[in-house]
Amino acid sequence: MELKRAVIYSKDIELITGKSGRYARKIMSRMRKKLGKEKHQLISLGEFCAYMGLPEHEIQEYLCTYTR
Repeated sequence: MELKRAVIYSKDIELITGKSGRYARKIMSRMRKKLGKEKHQLISLGEFCAYMGLPEHEIQEYLCTYTR
């Protein structure tokens, strides 16, 4: 069974980058500002991957492995 994710959370960013929660929240804040989103709006996995320059399919596989 493959897990499909539409949005990304700060905990996911912590897992992907190996950085702290504070760093992850800062990245999300910068992304929201750059994308013109408000605080309550979610960030998609695609937006995160584009911002960080990461291949979406690899991140999807990684999250599928660690979020079960």
